[in-house]
Amino acid sequence: MHRRVASPRAIRSAWARVGLLAALACLGWVPFMGRSLSPDEGGMLIVGGQWAPGSSLYGDYWVDRPPVLVALFALADEAGGAWALRTLGVLAVIATVLLAGLVGRLAVPSSLNAPLLTAGAAAALVATPLFGGGAVNGELLGLPFLLAGIAAVLRSRTATTWRSGFAWALLAGVAGACGAMVKQNLVDVFVLVAALVVLQWRPRRGESTVVSRTLAGTAVGALAAVGLAVWLAALRGTDPGPLWEAVVSFRGEAAAKIVSSATETTSRRLLGMIAALVASAAPLLVAALLLASRRPVREAADAPGPGDLRWAAVAVLAWELVAAYVSGSYWLHYLTALIPGVVLVAAAAAQRRPERSRLLTTAYAVTAISTACAIVFVAVRPIERPEEPVVAYLQDKVRPGDTGMVAFGAANILQAAGLQSPYPDLWSLPVRVRDPKLERLEQVLAGPDRPTWLIVAGRSLDTWGIDASAAEVHLDEHYELVGSPGRFTVYHRKDHTP
Repeated sequence: MHRRVASPRAIRSAWARVGLLAALACLGWVPFMGRSLSPDEGGMLIVGGQWAPGSSLYGDYWVDRPPVLVALFALADEAGGAWALRTLGVLAVIATVLLAGLVGRLAVPSSLNAPLLTAGAAAALVATPLFGGGAVNGELLGLPFLLAGIAAVLRSRTATTWRSGFAWALLAGVAGACGAMVKQNLVDVFVLVAALVVLQWRPRRGESTVVSRTLAGTAVGALAAVGLAVWLAALRGTDPGPLWEAVVSFRGEAAAKIVSSATETTSRRLLGMIAALVASAAPLLVAALLLASRRPVREAADAPGPGDLRWAAVAVLAWELVAAYVSGSYWLHYLTALIPGVVLVAAAAAQRRPERSRLLTTAYAVTAISTACAIVFVAVRPIERPEEPVVAYLQDKVRPGDTGMVAFGAANILQAAGLQSPYPDLWSLPVRVRDPKLERLEQVLAGPDRPTWLIVAGRSLDTWGIDASAAEVHLDEHYELVGSPGRFTVYHRKDHTP
């Protein structure tokens, strides 16, 4: 007896609902579209906007991020800056929800409800401010690549010919590599492939063929994408050796620095990230989906799927949790990287064709309500940006040709004030790892190209992991204090007339 095939009208209706979920997810960005940029957004726009052969890794600046992320910010800067960047974020949200629906469709080709389960989970979590929604970052921009790669892996496993399966696996490798070249820990596609190979490989001809073409295609696609990206980056002055040190070697040094200098602030951020995860109801949603995944897979004979995804989904989600924890910094947007794992758990539950249980319905409802409440809260009580007072102060005083530096971090101040920095490190962690005694900063402050404006977070250059004694001498010698807007102290060069 054949399963009744869904009509084209029913399929269009299901995808219309997925599209509606994508549109609703964009509402989470409405309160943020006109907000000032975050430090990471402003800093990456500065780096991307001037990326060309220069004195440091990316032009005249150094950042421990891969080239695809810098290229996306360069594109946003070329397209108009802040508004173009936020629009790029909205496009990433839409693509994430639609691709999550595609993952559900490929996991259970004969089900119209599967895309709704996967897209619904993605929509609720990608929109919530509890996951750092509203700011464009590597996790958000990497989501479309990861979900596209996951979809390609699933499609490869259901291909009827070796050539077709290899081609889809090739696409999966390209997308997976692009995700990792947006943010180093976004290797979910390769974790999924490894989990499927380990969990489902059997020494039979048909299954070994699927494994071989998946591994071969993914490897070739990933190597080709990485090779092309490294070559294109080299054309813009980013050499492969220093690039490897920045995106691989530096991460180990940074982790060691964070652990050795762990502060009360770091512990508070970890507790805050855990609290945000619980408040989002994502753990409840995952628990409900896993409970729905206890039954055997109900696979239609006329539309076979890619195989049981339950334990592979658990492996991907486990990797994402470990990556968020070992990061050490514990910013809320790290939680965005959990979305592909949650989508896969939803796809695994959809393979069991779960009935509309009270627990599952409640979990989705609570997650959606949490997201809606968080959006309303930030719309009514916007999160303060402590950099805004000093930005307003500088915009009235900066002259053409002025330069600036923020010690340390908060590069959105420079971006908003239109200032370039003669010091290559725009973020605080690279300073703590690469210049802990501020020897390079001392050279900048003592030289003729010292910045016109020096903005200090607080009242001193001293902070954890840094010995500022030598640099403070040059600060006192060459600068005068001209203002203290908000949490920042502003200094101006004594040999320049304000």
